[in-house]
Amino acid sequence: MTDLDLGNCFEVEITGLEPGVEYGYYIGTPAGKAISDTLKFNTQPLWQYRTDPPELNFLIGSCTYVNEPAYDRPGKPYGGGYGIFETMASEAYDAMIWLGDNIYLREVDFSSLSGFVHRYTHARSIPEMQPLLAKGAHYAIWDDHDFGPNDCDGSWLHADWSLKAFNAFWPNPESGLPSAPNLNVSQFLYGDVEFFLLDNRSHRVNHTMGPDRRQILGKEQREWLVHALRNSRAPFKMVAIGGQMVSDAAIYENFAQFPEERDWLFEQIDELGIRGVIFLTGDRHNSELSRVKLPGGNWVYDITVSPLTSGSYDHEHEPNTNRESGTMVGVRNYGVLKVTGPRKERSLEVTVKNATGEALWSRTIRAHKGYDLE
Repeated sequence: MTDLDLGNCFEVEITGLEPGVEYGYYIGTPAGKAISDTLKFNTQPLWQYRTDPPELNFLIGSCTYVNEPAYDRPGKPYGGGYGIFETMASEAYDAMIWLGDNIYLREVDFSSLSGFVHRYTHARSIPEMQPLLAKGAHYAIWDDHDFGPNDCDGSWLHADWSLKAFNAFWPNPESGLPSAPNLNVSQFLYGDVEFFLLDNRSHRVNHTMGPDRRQILGKEQREWLVHALRNSRAPFKMVAIGGQMVSDAAIYENFAQFPEERDWLFEQIDELGIRGVIFLTGDRHNSELSRVKLPGGNWVYDITVSPLTSGSYDHEHEPNTNRESGTMVGVRNYGVLKVTGPRKERSLEVTVKNATGEALWSRTIRAHKGYDLE
C-alpha cells in the first residue's frame, strides 16, 4: 500500500462508518503486528433537521520552517520554536487548517520529485509535531514555498511534482474543478461551517505583468468560487488562500497588487448579497485581522495567521487601512476559531495565541448581528 517514491505514504478509505461516533484504529503488518499506537477519530454528528449545530473548534496557522543546516541559508537559523506544535496539540479542536508554506522547499529540492518528498518527510519527522498530527482532522492549502521557488507563479514548470507531493502528505477531499482538474482546489462542510480551499499558484500571473494579464485565481477558479459561495447556506464561509485578500496595502503578494481581480470578486460578493465570507490567510510572517464593508453593507473579513515556526516580523507600519486596531502580532503564533450558538444565532470567536498558548487578542463575529465585530 505504500509508495516509496512518495515517502512511503499510503491512503486508506474506511467505509461503513456511522455519524457521531468515536472510532479507534491502529496501523499493523499483514501478520497483525501493531506498528502504531492506538489512534482515534470522530465522525461528524448528523445534526441537520434534528438539533442545533454542534460547537466547533478549529486551529489555523501557516509558515512552518523546519531547519536542516546542510541545506539552509548560512547564518542564523530561520526556523525554530517547534514547541508551538505541542502547545497547539493541547487545545480542544476538531480540525486544523494549514494555510500554506507548510514546508519551505530549498534550492536542492527543486530539481526532482524526490526533493519535494524529502522536504515533506523532513518537516513531518520532528517529534514536536507528532501529537498535533495524531489528533483531529487536518486540511491544507499551498503557497509559494509548497509549490516551488519563492514568489513563483503558474510558470513554474514542475507543478505536477508539487501536486503529487502535496496529495501524498495531505488528506484533503478530492481536488480540482471540472474545467480545471489540475487546480489544487477543494471544498467541504464541517458542522455548519463551509470551507473553500483555494489554489493561488497554478493560474497565477505575476502582478508585474500588467493589468491585462495579472491574476491570482484565474477565470475558472474565481467563477467557481462565486457560484459556490452564493449556493452555500453556511453562516460562516471560510475561504482559505495563501496571501492576504482584504488588506489594501498593495505590497509583496497581497491581493491588492491585483486590483482588477480583487475588485471583481468583491463586487460579485456585494451584488449577490453573499454574507459571512471570511478569508483565512497566511504568508506574511505576522498576524492581523482585516475587514472591509462593501457598498451593499456586507462585511468581508481576512484572518491572517503567520508564522508557526518561521521568522516573524511586526508590520504595524504597513499602510493597511482595513486592519482592525490592536490585532497586529509580530511573534510566532497560531489561531483558534470557535463557532457556537443556536442555528440562527451562530457566533465566531477568533483568538490568536503565542507559542506558549497565551491569548494575544480575541474578537467575535456574530452572524445574527449583521456580521459586525465585537
